Amino acid sequence: MNKKPLILGIESSCDETAASIISENDQGNPIVMSNVVSSQVDIHKKFGGVVPELAARSHVEKIDWIVQKAIDDSGINIKDIDAVASTAGPGLVVCLSVGLSFGKAFAASLNKPFIAVNHLEGHALSPKLNSKLNYPYLLLLISGGHSQYLSVKNLSNYKRLGTTIDDAIGEAFDKTAKLLGIEFPGGPQIEILAKKGDPNKYNLPKPIFNKGGCNLSFAGLKTAILKISKEINTDQEKFDLAASFQKTVIEILYKKTKIAFAEFEKQNNPKEKKFVVAGGVAANKEIRKMLINLCKKEKYESIFPIIELCSDNAAMIAMVGLEKFKLKQFNNLDYPAKPRWPLDENAIFLKGAGIKL
Repeated sequence: MNKKPLILGIESSCDETAASIISENDQGNPIVMSNVVSSQVDIHKKFGGVVPELAARSHVEKIDWIVQKAIDDSGINIKDIDAVASTAGPGLVVCLSVGLSFGKAFAASLNKPFIAVNHLEGHALSPKLNSKLNYPYLLLLISGGHSQYLSVKNLSNYKRLGTTIDDAIGEAFDKTAKLLGIEFPGGPQIEILAKKGDPNKYNLPKPIFNKGGCNLSFAGLKTAILKISKEINTDQEKFDLAASFQKTVIEILYKKTKIAFAEFEKQNNPKEKKFVVAGGVAANKEIRKMLINLCKKEKYESIFPIIELCSDNAAMIAMVGLEKFKLKQFNNLDYPAKPRWPLDENAIFLKGAGIKL
């Protein structure tokens, strides 16, 4: 029997130090043998956001034992690892450099191939860890730093259909939480507060709602939250604002996703209509429920990673590594960290003043 590939994945693009071992079964489906994630929430909480230098220092302190724990948890022999895949971007360069350097050194010490992974491609392929997924498919990537619709044609072959022209959706959630007095990272708490509030209490703006195709904008919504938050005096008003914010985001995503469906079908004429939602915000249950219902209405199959694989992790990095390993797509040990690394290299950069939609 042929030996199944064993891939070590390493992730350190922001404030999670993570390592994972994955392989595959006889049917070619991936198997997560270990997935270890160490968060830095307690380190950054008092600053209200991630401090790059502190994050990098924590990565340096933890990465050795995180990788060792991933190997121990998997029960494999270190010499049986077939390739090492590390996140090379996008992210904070001081953080990326820690996992990237460690992965290169580890691969070199074992004399095994090294694979540089785009963190966003990790999110894009993360549902493959729990679902059968064939190309092409439509991807909605929603996280703290990214909000975009992409046509996924194949491994490393992406066409961007829409993106945020300012804030990412996860950033809007976190900043709204901060304005409501919720400690970092507050984004996930918005969903909890929203359950206690009236979603129709505040009429909030929906920037570029009726223009710009499936591009997104959240800066104006965030500014409206800032103004209203200064007038809030009770907990109930706080709950109502959280509920109104979440409802507004859901309404924006509903309309923009319908536009993305039409654009995806126009460009691909797919035999199977599959819609993948990935990234940290994909864990929001209300957003999931809305998108699942929309998919049923539009005859799409909705596919999400399991909740623990929505946020940053190394299993998704190893998943990309596994795909690339089978195609012998390896990288040299001088591969640089890339703070900015779009999935669609040909897409126009859409951020800043003066953008025309």
